[in-house]
Amino acid sequence: MTGAGGFLGNALARALLSRGDFVIGLDCGPNAHALEVLSRRFPNLTVVKADICDAEAVEAVFRKERPDVVVHCAAVVGVLASLASPTQLFRVNVEGSVNVFEAMARQACGRMIHISSEEVYGDFLASRIDETHREAPIHAYGISKLAVEHLGRSYGATRGLQVINIRTSWVYGPGFPRDRVPVNMIRAAAEGRALHVPGGAQERIDHTYLEDAVAGIVGAIDCVEHPYDAYHVASDSAPSLAEVAGIVRDLVPGADITVEPGPYLHGGEIAMPRKGALDCSRAREVFGYRPQFDLRAGLAATLEAHRALLAEKN
Repeated sequence: MTGAGGFLGNALARALLSRGDFVIGLDCGPNAHALEVLSRRFPNLTVVKADICDAEAVEAVFRKERPDVVVHCAAVVGVLASLASPTQLFRVNVEGSVNVFEAMARQACGRMIHISSEEVYGDFLASRIDETHREAPIHAYGISKLAVEHLGRSYGATRGLQVINIRTSWVYGPGFPRDRVPVNMIRAAAEGRALHVPGGAQERIDHTYLEDAVAGIVGAIDCVEHPYDAYHVASDSAPSLAEVAGIVRDLVPGADITVEPGPYLHGGEIAMPRKGALDCSRAREVFGYRPQFDLRAGLAATLEAHRALLAEKN
């Protein structure tokens, strides 16, 4: 698993390890340390400190470990990151993915589950879309994810790889590493701080709770026959940010959490593409994916975890 120490990768690794799977967790920097901590609990985890941009290191892992399937989570994530350093984003997301594809092809590892994004669509043309929606990413992050999807199809046609793309949407939950709705709302409410989001009240986004994302990816791993190469794994709903704030206020009475009208701006500068709900019918029909957490349940679980963290610190 690449990116196994990140927010989603770490949760997925824990789920696979807990059911007895052997996981080779590849990551670098602080995320590699997170994997080392996890390895103290799970002897079936092999930690590899490596950067997917290092082609020789990636090749060496495949040559030694001979994995049956790759779950490709490693990426520079998000619109803001793509604006800050598009060169680094493409180096990691695209060049790094090519290194993984090449190692798979040379070392006879034929299957990959690639974690993609709803950003491949750009502006949604409807309030609810399926995987046949046209792909027109606007920002470098979405462009890089779509490039990896197309590269996977190319390696399928020329080298026989099976690359399955899981398109998630705004995955959130305990431990989310960035300052983004809805987790920043929960943190502010739990800590008694006011939070006023300066725009986006009517923007509708499919927020996916971490455990649902993990369950969908595991389902895709376990599925032997895939009639499609792309699936939505999301919540199958798209509440407005004003509605999200209302749920937070219900969960924490007296919380001063509001969202103003107008567009939602990444970093206060870049307008978010028009979004909506991701229809998850295809994943449900093929590998039984059914989200278990509606937004209220996911926010409540995130709130409980953050309150527990605050209690530990105090």
